[in-house]
Amino acid sequence: MSLYDLLIVPFSDYGFMRRALVACLLLGVGSGPIGVLLMLRRMSLVGDAMSHAVLPGAAIGFLAAGGYSLFAMGAGGLVAGLTVSLLSGLVTRTTVLREDASFAAFYLASLALGVLIVSAAGSSRDLLHVLFGSILAIDAASLELIALITSLSLATLAFIYRPLVVECFDPGFLRSVGGRGGLYHFLFLLLIVLNLIAAFQALGTLMAVGMMMLPAAVAQLWTRTLPAMMAVSVLTAVVSGFVGLIASYHLGFASGPTIVLVAALIYVGSLIAGPTGALSRLFRRPHLAG
Repeated sequence: MSLYDLLIVPFSDYGFMRRALVACLLLGVGSGPIGVLLMLRRMSLVGDAMSHAVLPGAAIGFLAAGGYSLFAMGAGGLVAGLTVSLLSGLVTRTTVLREDASFAAFYLASLALGVLIVSAAGSSRDLLHVLFGSILAIDAASLELIALITSLSLATLAFIYRPLVVECFDPGFLRSVGGRGGLYHFLFLLLIVLNLIAAFQALGTLMAVGMMMLPAAVAQLWTRTLPAMMAVSVLTAVVSGFVGLIASYHLGFASGPTIVLVAALIYVGSLIAGPTGALSRLFRRPHLAG
């Protein structure tokens, strides 16, 4: 088998493979910068919690539409995700619980409720589709919605970039100058929910956060400047999507999990071979002074 047959033919011969590749590209561009900021803000587990929090809304949208409707399920997921965000923030401000603890409590309840709704009104196949997605089933309408969310995310992120970065490193300064940190935090949570909804059709609620957090973790192992981190994160997500789709096509694996596993393998490789990885520490040259 030639390199052309291995890498190009699956996309040239099948439209569903091309749509899946475009979806991976859009998800990588939109989710990569969000994942980097999530890690810098020490909110990695919040992203995972939000991916599960959208499940009840998506399940209700599934029932209301009488089947798979990305618009209905996305709208339901958006309402559910924002509701969990607002309730978690309210609990954090009125009780002794920290934000990560309140998110964990609400996401567990949301996950259980969503699985219960889909199980009661649908089949096991419906449940698997909601939980794990089906990137090869993405159609033109789904691509348009993902592209819209990606464009909106990038535009909003460009608008709130500076206050978000300041809050990452010195939240006290932002409060002292009246920087409306609460507003920017809410907008950031909105971006998280929107990108998780964009990834919902492709990777399902259980793995939607994979395209957001794994590339961001890889980026932190290779570079230290924020723009470079975002670029490496986007590149990692796109490469993971491409390699994952190729591997799933030739090996007959499920596409969504394969994409996430490829990103995980890149992460493991970065842990070993990155600038701060195991190999660099093993063969680090001694520092000579004087």
